[in-house]
Amino acid sequence: MKIKQKILFAVIKIAKGVMSLIYAAMKLLPVKEGNILFISRQSNELTLDFKMLREEINHMDRGVNIMIICCRLDDSKKGVLRFVLETMRSMYYLATCRVCVLDAYWPAVSMLHHKKELTVIQMWHALGKIKQSGYQTLDRKSGRSEFMAEALSMHRNYDYVIAGGSAWNEYYCKSFDIDSDRILNIGLPRIDYLICSEEDNKRRIYEKYPEFVTKPVILYAPTFRRNGTGSAEKLISMLLDNNVYSVVVKSHPNQPLNFSDDNVFFCPEFSSMEMLSVSEYVITDYSAIAIEAAILDKKTLYYLYDYEEYVANNGLNVDPMESMRGCAFKDAESIVKIINEGSYNMDVLEKYRKKYLPDELGTSTKKLAECVLKFAGR
Repeated sequence: MKIKQKILFAVIKIAKGVMSLIYAAMKLLPVKEGNILFISRQSNELTLDFKMLREEINHMDRGVNIMIICCRLDDSKKGVLRFVLETMRSMYYLATCRVCVLDAYWPAVSMLHHKKELTVIQMWHALGKIKQSGYQTLDRKSGRSEFMAEALSMHRNYDYVIAGGSAWNEYYCKSFDIDSDRILNIGLPRIDYLICSEEDNKRRIYEKYPEFVTKPVILYAPTFRRNGTGSAEKLISMLLDNNVYSVVVKSHPNQPLNFSDDNVFFCPEFSSMEMLSVSEYVITDYSAIAIEAAILDKKTLYYLYDYEEYVANNGLNVDPMESMRGCAFKDAESIVKIINEGSYNMDVLEKYRKKYLPDELGTSTKKLAECVLKFAGR
């Protein structure tokens, strides 16, 4: 182990020791039946999945008490301080709650020893594991180091992990380093949202952008790349050339994309999921938005301009070149050709839907709420 790693490991160990002492005192407090904790590191506001889950839980049982912590870590001093304070606050709730539902790694959940009364449910922030992550990517360029994973007890203490179709299970097991009996193939609340709100989203978007009615939308939504943003300038330029479609770009929140062409739409008023409702085509790469698009039967194409590099640096669980054969390409020309010719193969998309989506669509929120309430003793 290098000297810097030894120092960092010592600092983390001391921090964990201090947290454990404080948490030991907090665990003397009684656990309250019906106390539920939501933790999100994806946003400083409650995410769609959590909003829908909270609403359904409250609908089923008005007697529960839901505590919420939403803290997106940034590198500023103020951001780090806020994260530390929220971590301390989460420790109190973890000591007194029956259930914790989270959507990403959270230090206090994975690093501390909890009461047996606490059930931890990892509601991961994507509908599947197209790209490798977590324990699958240790010591790779785009992953975490094995040293840090061990020091921070990465993804430990999960009692259950929520997944979509059962075809994803082996990848969730590898990513989180868990056994398959911990996986619940319920799907996320956003599945219900996509289905139930499609028409309303169309109405709202068309009111704001009436040009989308006559010039259908092509949505470009790439994944996050830890080692660079790549370039989609050529693809966007070619899509704009035919002047038949409206091109909307929705970049990853951690990696904003900017295009100089004024004809590109960004639609900041609407999320990428909302934009799916008006999209005729969705172009992505290794992003789980492909699964969301499949829910609405959207023609999805994959622009894999950095395919060899991405496979080497990150790795894929579900390779679009295989799972969506004839819809995934390394060059922009092939994608534009399919769009211009109208030759998209819907049979390939239907096979993808049957394999990777939950068996029953539209019931994820209800099933997840019932699961949470059961573990909360309600």
